[in-house]
Amino acid sequence: MGGGSLAKEHPFEYIGASALSAMINYPLWRASAMGQSGFRVTASAFQGSSSSALLSGIFTAVPSSVAPYVVAFAPPYKGMAATICGMTWARAAIFWGSDRGKELLQSNFPQLHPSIYTLTPPLVVSVMVQCVNQPIVRASITLQNPESQLTNIREALKMIYREYGVRGLWHGTSAGILKTVPKYCTAIIVKDYMENRLPPSDPQSPTYQTDKLIRSALKSATAGLAGAILTNPLDVIRNEMFKTNKSLVSTVNLLLDELGWKFIVRGMGKNLVAVSIPVASTIFFTDALIQMSSEQ
Repeated sequence: MGGGSLAKEHPFEYIGASALSAMINYPLWRASAMGQSGFRVTASAFQGSSSSALLSGIFTAVPSSVAPYVVAFAPPYKGMAATICGMTWARAAIFWGSDRGKELLQSNFPQLHPSIYTLTPPLVVSVMVQCVNQPIVRASITLQNPESQLTNIREALKMIYREYGVRGLWHGTSAGILKTVPKYCTAIIVKDYMENRLPPSDPQSPTYQTDKLIRSALKSATAGLAGAILTNPLDVIRNEMFKTNKSLVSTVNLLLDELGWKFIVRGMGKNLVAVSIPVASTIFFTDALIQMSSEQ
């Protein structure tokens, strides 16, 4: 992923990469949201779909571990447009802001410790993004409850406001920040570390362009996995807060009473897919789009 002047020169590549990643990974996010929230997944989730009978038959035929993915990939896609738009601008802002912020800090404050250049931009930008995006995040996750009668983001926002007031729209922000900030800070630190540690591609090689993409894929996959593994417990806490509307401390105590420390791995498999792939693909697509643009 481009840092330095590349971030300044290629903002649209960051946006395009984030949009492409969000669209591809939307079903995986749905599966993760349902798993970590502990929503009860049944064949009733297909009500309203023109293929409800077919989908219900598939749902009952597959193993229970696969059933949530059937629901995630099948209609109705409630809140899909708003969710994808929210993911797109959020990831683009975090990755572009981090790369551009690092360049600005390095050029204006060359005396600072190198860790400040890497940590400060994603820390500041990801906190800002989480606070702005929080109502959409809560509404979109609320919609993924298969038993919910809500049909779109607007209805979910109205319901949350009606039952919990304005504060309810930002309920779970603390857990969201605790989850989002470490995830992206970790991913960006690992991304930059891998960028510096991996041997550069040889410009004289006949497979130079392919080598650059392979190098980017290794860097992206490592960064995505690191961010996903670290933040799974915080994802579980945040989603449980949305479901119960309890405070952060009360939610942690509730999870400990119900599951013990096993709650930290609830939905881990789905989260590894739903978090690592979007982060990794965003980094990789950004590199690929910048590479394509630079070749023109």
